[in-house]
Amino acid sequence: MSSHGEFPAQWDKQVDVVVVGFGGAGAAAAITAQNSGATVLILEKAPKGEEGGNTRVAGQGYLNASPKEEAIDYFNALCGPFTVDQDVVRAWADEIGLNNDWLASIGGDPQEHQHPPEGIEFPQFLGSNSTHKFHEGPVVGYSNTWLLFEKAVNERGIEVLYESPAKELIQRNGTGEIVGVRAEQGGKSVYVRANKAVILTCGGFENNQEMIRNYLPGLPYCYTTGSPHNEGDGITMAMEVGADLWHMNNYAGPSMGLKVPEYRTTFSMVALHFSKVLDGGMIVVGPDANRFADEKRKTSHGKVYESGRWGPLMTPCPMYMIFDHKMFTSGPLYDKDPKTGWNTMVDRYDWSDDNSAELDRGWIKKADTFAELAESIGVDASTLESTVGKWNEDSVAGADTDFGRTMMLKPLAEGPFFALELSPSMLNTQGGPRRNGKGQVMRPDGSPLPRLYSAGELGSIYSFLYQGTGNIGECLAFGRISGRNAAAEQPWE
Repeated sequence: MSSHGEFPAQWDKQVDVVVVGFGGAGAAAAITAQNSGATVLILEKAPKGEEGGNTRVAGQGYLNASPKEEAIDYFNALCGPFTVDQDVVRAWADEIGLNNDWLASIGGDPQEHQHPPEGIEFPQFLGSNSTHKFHEGPVVGYSNTWLLFEKAVNERGIEVLYESPAKELIQRNGTGEIVGVRAEQGGKSVYVRANKAVILTCGGFENNQEMIRNYLPGLPYCYTTGSPHNEGDGITMAMEVGADLWHMNNYAGPSMGLKVPEYRTTFSMVALHFSKVLDGGMIVVGPDANRFADEKRKTSHGKVYESGRWGPLMTPCPMYMIFDHKMFTSGPLYDKDPKTGWNTMVDRYDWSDDNSAELDRGWIKKADTFAELAESIGVDASTLESTVGKWNEDSVAGADTDFGRTMMLKPLAEGPFFALELSPSMLNTQGGPRRNGKGQVMRPDGSPLPRLYSAGELGSIYSFLYQGTGNIGECLAFGRISGRNAAAEQPWE
């Protein structure tokens, strides 16, 4: 028997390097390990067509930060008081500026985003000019970057086992070495021997409500716009073999979105986009029927500057978007453009042009008066009436005296009136097993777990604030670092 996981009498498969998770990090790790002379197998939890993790449904941008010293300054500024070991930061900086070269080496055509200054989320920070955002092909979005990674893995004949979630890391007695993985396929165990190493690249815990309650401060629940297959499996497996964790309270969020039981991920409401303007009146209230923020406020991946510090946007649950008939009839409340997000790109729900189907489904509540609307959503009627009255006065006068909102400053005028429940939503979590500059997973005592590596959003190096395109950039950088070092291990006997 091993010290963890049942040591199999016979292995079902055997390769040099097992990669757990087929997203951006997994692709980079697998390709790099194979280029370094190792045989590679990828275990993927999702069915074919739903692989790719968050890389598949993100905006497709990746960071190529340079010059190196400025990139280090900016990264350290993003961390603020939540510092990251400088050996890890320097390893990241050494590799992050090579992303374009690597993309070109696998047949890509790296293109810089057309308006990079707008994409620098914290231009006031030292080193921010190092931010260079790129994507594959002619346009941002639409899975183009992911499709290149997928094609590169398939062209190289790297085996991918779909619908084969990794369940357990096999640890060798007496050595602590990670020598394989127990996966499940069709309800049966499949034991895969890793002659050299295992690389965990299976994403965060954004679709695990218990972990969200345990690790993300102030959130009773939160739902993802990304892959519903990211349920913290890598965190559980790594903890079971003695890994340390870091950055568990950090995530790229929250925003506010519609979550309904019929669909696994959130719908992003057009009226809440910073840059979009709809006709009609709209406010968002919390469970006390009061407004709590500027509904059109631009955030930096869910973080806002208040009271002299950065912190997550407040999301008192449950929240409700209250709007009038004019907005209801001004067009679809959901942006169906399949550019990013799981619902638009994978599940592809076809939202009705006049919002009537969603009203019929009960996703939207309708009433003739605010008192009736309040009753239907379970908030205090007189408070909601007072909140709407105050908003209407402010919008007519042209100034939001509570939160300084300047966009869509219109009264909720004509009935009937509508309500739609909003939930906290996010792209991804950043926490997971701690890694060092070689991509090795670390124990709490600071020593590496032998033959175990990681990359990507599973234990991301982002500790506090986040720069857009940083996660896919990190997936590629640490995917290559882990792939090279895993392939360089001597086989165990």
